Amino acid sequence: MSGNGPDGGAGTRRYDVLVAGGGPAGCVAALVLVRAGARVVIVTPVVPPGRRVGESLAPTARPLLERLGVLDRVAADGHTPCHGNLSAWGEDALSATGFRSGPYGDGWHLDRARFDAALLEAARAGGARRYAGRVRGVQRWPDRWQVTTGDGGMFQAGYLVDATGRAARPARRAGAAVVRCDHLVAVAGLLGPPSTGAAEPERASLVESTPWGWWYTAPLPGGERIVMAMTDADLVTGLRLLDPDVWWARVRLTGHVRDRTARWTEPPRRLRVLAAGSACARPAAGPGWAAVGDAATATDPLAARGIVTALATGSAAARAILADRAGETGALDAYARRIAAVHAEYLNARVAQYRREQRWDTPFWRRRH
Repeated sequence: MSGNGPDGGAGTRRYDVLVAGGGPAGCVAALVLVRAGARVVIVTPVVPPGRRVGESLAPTARPLLERLGVLDRVAADGHTPCHGNLSAWGEDALSATGFRSGPYGDGWHLDRARFDAALLEAARAGGARRYAGRVRGVQRWPDRWQVTTGDGGMFQAGYLVDATGRAARPARRAGAAVVRCDHLVAVAGLLGPPSTGAAEPERASLVESTPWGWWYTAPLPGGERIVMAMTDADLVTGLRLLDPDVWWARVRLTGHVRDRTARWTEPPRRLRVLAAGSACARPAAGPGWAAVGDAATATDPLAARGIVTALATGSAAARAILADRAGETGALDAYARRIAAVHAEYLNARVAQYRREQRWDTPFWRRRH
């Protein structure tokens, strides 16, 4: 990495903590840190409208959001309620898991752009700075990090938080290895608002398994609906899932997803391919740095825990950094061990969930059995 050495230059910006990435995990980490008095900058690119797809947020996020002081804002921000999850898994019939009987009530079908913006604004209101850019270079000096951005910005910080997602490039620059368990991808299409009908959509997420993978769909605020075909990256071409017409024809071959997209008469104009595989950073923290969210532990969407994990790891990493700053040796190592244990528990649950579907002896399912 080019730079001006350990002392930086006249244009170097100095902070206690630099957060690379402005999603939920990074913003929560920044929020906890600035409330404790740390000087924090969030380096994150401007995301064009439509780049973030909506998804469901489980009710277990409520106590996390409440502790962060942002629950009321999220609840009033136009997201629609999610009453539970439906699945056709291991059999054609639907099974339901309702939220209303649980301790936290309903979850939400999110407008992701609005949700992420609310967390970023909360961090900025607390005192975090935001720099619009992308981290390109990371170099470790004895007592701090020197970070450069794609547009030539230069920063120094005592701590580095990697919230860049599954790629986890800053964590890898810090010495972590990203261990991937599979190559699951989502071929996602956004439908709506519908061209026919005005009935209120069912307020639940739905998964439906197929011989080559599974489908996910959920209603979104504003009458839209997200639909994703989940399969392994090497199977996409043979299935022709990148062709919107073929993708749409496969939707029509389902049972329950077809029913929930009946109000739409045409496929989406474009499809997006999103990484959705399971992965873990090993370790997820070290001297002066920590990974959060998908950079620390990335989970299969089937687990429905991505955003909740982002909130929890962002908060936990921030507390570990604050403890390390206060002289508590081992705080960051303890965080890394906690992430490893959480990911191991998730992998066991993932195996059990996929083993519930035994109807097909195909490459996708053999890999998971």
